[in-house]
Amino acid sequence: MNSSLRVRRFAAFAWLAPVALAAALTAGLTAPAQAQGYNTLTGAAPLVIGHRGASGYRPEHTLEAYRLAIQLGADYIEPDLVMTRDGHLIARHEPMLGGTTNVASVFGPERMSTKMVDGVSTTDYFASDFTLAEIRTLRAIQPNPNRPQEFNGLYAIPTLEEIISLAQAQSAATGRQVGIYPEVKHSTFHDGIFGPRVFENKLIGTLHASYGNSGNAPVFIQSFEVSNLQYMNTLTDIRLVQLVDANDVNPDGSLDPTAPYGAPYDVVAAGGTLTFAQMLTAPGLGFIKTYADGIGPWKPYLVKTVADGIDRDGDGVITIKDRRVDGSTGVIEAAHAAGLLVHAYTFRNDASGYGFADPRAEMAYYMNLGVDGVFTDFPDTGVAAVASVPEPGTVALLLTGLGLVGVAARRRQRG
Repeated sequence: MNSSLRVRRFAAFAWLAPVALAAALTAGLTAPAQAQGYNTLTGAAPLVIGHRGASGYRPEHTLEAYRLAIQLGADYIEPDLVMTRDGHLIARHEPMLGGTTNVASVFGPERMSTKMVDGVSTTDYFASDFTLAEIRTLRAIQPNPNRPQEFNGLYAIPTLEEIISLAQAQSAATGRQVGIYPEVKHSTFHDGIFGPRVFENKLIGTLHASYGNSGNAPVFIQSFEVSNLQYMNTLTDIRLVQLVDANDVNPDGSLDPTAPYGAPYDVVAAGGTLTFAQMLTAPGLGFIKTYADGIGPWKPYLVKTVADGIDRDGDGVITIKDRRVDGSTGVIEAAHAAGLLVHAYTFRNDASGYGFADPRAEMAYYMNLGVDGVFTDFPDTGVAAVASVPEPGTVALLLTGLGLVGVAARRRQRG
């Protein structure tokens, strides 16, 4: 969706009242069904987003993981961003370095500190306590013991600029556009260290220098917080995505909102009451539409699954893969009606398959419902899932003798 359609104003920070969805807006953003190739908002094929790169195969957030994701067919690569002491944006899943790097073997325990992260006291090695030169001495490790460990200690920690250079070089080399999907990690945390919006200003400045200020840039910016997205909406036309989280899935399929996962932390810190669950109601989606182009919900918000005690895969052990799949919760449909893209997370071959034993089939199920993109640690499985999803209009076009022309046109538009 072109971000010029996003309302260019700073929406109220507080949750004031239900936001009405305008019928005219919905009509203007929804294409006729017969003109669409897929059940996505625009009719384009669902995006495959390399979650932390190809993190199922390589240590996450390294150039090697991103490069492999691109080689496996990812449309976008996703760097989570944190800030160093001297103001550089680097790719790490959290501000803490202990779990994903060899920092403890390079620096002594005196470099550890205790900080509040989303209201939780955390002791670790923090990126904000290290200069970029010090970060350059570190190497990434695979935090998941069940994934390949032979690459531990080999790969450096990249900067945002290096990730952009990789994406642009690979786009030129492969002849297909490879985008980036940076996440602003813990904006309130970074504000407390560096000052209000220093992180966001740095990010927007870097992206504008490389891609320009355009809603057509191959870039999405995502965050679990609200006010920083509202702020960036006043600075840029680059597309913005509101992430939505929860703590767990209850046996009946409802979502567990236990803190700190039940609400945007900036809202909590400001004394607000807005929850992630409220944000996925029709009024909440209307609120998001005032400052963002899409939502990035945890996938259980989109498909209801129930733990009913049946061993569906017959392996003698009941796990989350055996949950009964009851179908769409209606969030995808409501988000599309509000003119919002839906990019769901996280799809993994080795975990988190609520109701599914086959990860390709799981992603294909969500794609058939209409998700506009999937975050996956295994981009090759995501590409296979897209290939398995039939384009709804293709059969009709073939019957009218226009099928080959229509498919070729859609592929050109996507390529």
